[in-house]
Amino acid sequence: MTRDPPRNPDERIEPTLDWRQVEFRSPRPPPAPTWRRRSRWRWIAAIVVLLAAALVLFRQPLSEWLWSGSRVQALLDEGDAALRAGRLENARLKFEAAQALDGDRSEARAGLARVANAALGQARAATQAGDFERARRAMALARELQAPRAETETVAGEMREREATRAGIAGLLQQAEAARAAHRLDGDANAALPLYQRVLALQPNRTEALEGREDALSELLQQARQALAAGELARGATLVAAAQSYDPGHVDLPEAQALLSRAIEQQRQRADADLRAQRLPQALAGYMAVQALAANDANQTAAAARGVEKIALAYAKQSRKLAGDFEFKQAEAALAMARELAPQSAEVREAGEYLERTQKNRGQRSGVAASPQNRQRAQALLAEMARAEARGDWIEPPGDSAYDKLRAAQSLAPSDPAVDAAARRLLPAVRGCFESELRGNRPRSAHACYDAWQALDSDSPGLPAARRRLAQSWVSVGAERLGTGDVAYAREALRRARSLDASAPGLGQLQARVDSVRTP
Repeated sequence: MTRDPPRNPDERIEPTLDWRQVEFRSPRPPPAPTWRRRSRWRWIAAIVVLLAAALVLFRQPLSEWLWSGSRVQALLDEGDAALRAGRLENARLKFEAAQALDGDRSEARAGLARVANAALGQARAATQAGDFERARRAMALARELQAPRAETETVAGEMREREATRAGIAGLLQQAEAARAAHRLDGDANAALPLYQRVLALQPNRTEALEGREDALSELLQQARQALAAGELARGATLVAAAQSYDPGHVDLPEAQALLSRAIEQQRQRADADLRAQRLPQALAGYMAVQALAANDANQTAAAARGVEKIALAYAKQSRKLAGDFEFKQAEAALAMARELAPQSAEVREAGEYLERTQKNRGQRSGVAASPQNRQRAQALLAEMARAEARGDWIEPPGDSAYDKLRAAQSLAPSDPAVDAAARRLLPAVRGCFESELRGNRPRSAHACYDAWQALDSDSPGLPAARRRLAQSWVSVGAERLGTGDVAYAREALRRARSLDASAPGLGQLQARVDSVRTP
């Protein structure tokens, strides 16, 4: 048996490879670098898209934030510069503007505090120099910026003492007493009350000034009461307001204010009476006076405003009637007043449209000159009137109503017997229409018949009673329809009833119910 030769201990034995046991595979490619991996690029693309969207969405807020920050700093710097130059009002404006842009910046609040302290310093320096007007302006600025109260009162006391010494309190009191003796109580700087106020501004507890002002105000309020009793409301109101400005707690002031309130109420009632009597210019003057005198009384001003609106509607109705009578110049004047008082009113707008249509129709008819042609056209208009009458179109729609057709026929053939007969027939028919529609609880149709009745015979003695009955019908039917949820009809009923009779029974209750529906 053959033996293997002996091995060297340091010799390395190489393993023997059997090719039959080798499994052949295709070589694997090396891994791609990290920066070339597709998943990584997808994430990077998504982040880029999000950043781009954020820039688009927040571009304006970011730019505003950057601009605001730079603007605030610029204002702070400008405020500091103005403060160093002694321009305190300018510095205040700069710091307040910076605070408005960024309320969290403490520099703006600190700047305003420094302005307040500087104002106190200016007030003290101006007082020592005898420039009391400048001292008062600086003191006012310090108080507005809430300077420390103790320091403010100290400087104010010094200013009063120095000003009193220079002004001569005794001399001012003598001037005030002389003015009061001459009954020159107010109106200029040398009157009694302004002089007393000047003394009290320097020495608030000066007894002679307090007593003199008390007596002067009592006399002023006595003058106010006399003016109100004489019907001089404007002068009385001016005197009462002046007394209140000098001493809101004067013992005689409540009585004078009560008298003024009653006088204003009486003025409004007179305006209401003028409106009911169709004295429109007088009513308008009364309501305007109430609005001027009762600016702080919401109830009076609201009542006056409603009165002005009614005047506008009355002028609009007057314009329609004049237009129907072809009195176009007067109709335009009435319409102009209505538009001035209530430019947004639907009734005023409709009156303007009616006037335009009537003028146009009148212009078209004016070309017919021959008397036979006029009579022929008048007969056609009477036939159209009869058809409108059968439809119940007494006064609406404008231009095609029975009333309009009759007026047009009268303008063409005023002496024609057929036209006269139609006029005599139409008025009773309109009154019958009114009664029939009112009994049927149809206030809208009844209102149209009432308007036609008024247009045909405005002096009829039965109109006032018919107006009150129609207003009551609107209130009753409006309340019934409101109960079924028809708020729009109830509002129309409220408006129509008020235009007819502001004191109609149940009107206030209907108003309250409509208001409760408006306010959730």
